[in-house]
Amino acid sequence: MTRHVPSRQLRFYLTAMAPCPYLPGRIERKVFANLPFSDGAWVNDELTQAGFRRSQNIAYRPACEGCDACVSVRVPVCGFSPSRSQKRVLQRNADLVRAQVEAEATMEQFDLLRRYLLARHAGGGMSDMGWDDYVAMVEDTAVRTHLIEYRLPSPGAGPGDLVGVVLTDMLSDGLSMVYSFFDPQLARRSLGQFAILDHLMQARDQALPFVYLGYWIQGSAKMDYKARLRPLQALTREGWRDLP
Repeated sequence: MTRHVPSRQLRFYLTAMAPCPYLPGRIERKVFANLPFSDGAWVNDELTQAGFRRSQNIAYRPACEGCDACVSVRVPVCGFSPSRSQKRVLQRNADLVRAQVEAEATMEQFDLLRRYLLARHAGGGMSDMGWDDYVAMVEDTAVRTHLIEYRLPSPGAGPGDLVGVVLTDMLSDGLSMVYSFFDPQLARRSLGQFAILDHLMQARDQALPFVYLGYWIQGSAKMDYKARLRPLQALTREGWRDLP
């Protein structure tokens, strides 16, 4: 049975127009709503399945005039089988230690985030993120969420070096990868790809049917990695459909 988010619970707003961060020369605009503290997890489920993304206690989706390039995508767990190159990514990272931890910010995570942003997204919208901003990103929410930490093997008694973090929402029908960041000096490991593959394995182990990846833009070099996952479903006017 399909449930619907009661409109009386939510008020939707439009952001001001701004330059698109993905397609040069285009203008972006978003529609957004504040997630309620009561039933916030359920509302987040429904909106994610309808193509929204979460940022703290806000759910948003593109609402650009004359452009529908941003497409919500998800991977069906039951139909996924890693390719040879994806198997090599898994093998390269088989030594990493994964831990699911509470959605609580640490300075170790923040230091890794700063190195990631400076190396990969210098000058971007998040490049000036401070400690308080990071705490809010991780902790300011009423939904079912957690962090996945990836560490190198420990050389001694303590934990190994932190090399990757994913903020992940638990949905009724899957896992939603809200935000991820990695050690920029370990490019050979392809940690971004590995995190997706690892989340697919986590979803399979928990009998969850989907992993939600946010938005994909055909032709955007920043998002090409999502198109390499098959099967891949996109949200269309007719609902979720497999991409060819």
